[in-house]
Amino acid sequence: MTAVQPIRLVLFETTHPGNIGSVARAMKTMGFSDLVLVNPVAEWLCTDSRALASGAQDVLHAARVVPTLEEALDGCGLVLAASARHRRIGCPEMNPRECAAELMGQALSRPAAIVFGPERSGLANEQLDLCNAIVYIPANPAYSSLNLSQAVQIIVYELRQQQVLAREVPPPESPLAGPAQLELLYQHFERVLLASGFLNPTNPRHLMRRLRRLFNRTRLDENELNILRGILSSLAPGSGDNPKRD
Repeated sequence: MTAVQPIRLVLFETTHPGNIGSVARAMKTMGFSDLVLVNPVAEWLCTDSRALASGAQDVLHAARVVPTLEEALDGCGLVLAASARHRRIGCPEMNPRECAAELMGQALSRPAAIVFGPERSGLANEQLDLCNAIVYIPANPAYSSLNLSQAVQIIVYELRQQQVLAREVPPPESPLAGPAQLELLYQHFERVLLASGFLNPTNPRHLMRRLRRLFNRTRLDENELNILRGILSSLAPGSGDNPKRD
């Protein structure tokens, strides 16, 4: 069985198979191999991807393919999203060096991930809802277009530097809560807020998205999440049950 790696690179709905091969090569040059593909182009494992992977076909062939981003992030704590542009959604931004330091630090206690979106459109709000912060690569404002594999190469280079310069840092007292645990918290909040009358049942999405952004920014650990859910259950007994959603 392959050991779980602490840093996971996730490609969401990549449309060009050659880019997947180039990403595998970029990863291997810096010593990373945990690649997850979410709903990639149908023929992603092909002549183009193998050719552009060059000597990194092992990383390419070992890539896991999953249908949803939630499944790709299963087991992760810190989740960062790469973006080619600034966003106006209240999500904190960091540069690649800050991103690498955060990922390596949090990976001491639980696997961490960075997500890259489709080549043309990038990640939508629905995907950013699952991420703690955005990584923005400061490029030439007159021409800031980076190929997907180039963006990955910048990030994994900075990760490699963090490994080289790593100091002995004690792991955090409690690991970060993962996306699946946070989703249960958000569902719990929604049930309590609906029952209290605070949340408008005809238009809950705006407020709930703001709450997601708030707690994603705070990077709740498991102890903090359990405290919040305990408070909600105390205020609204029985609200902690998690009914299945269609």
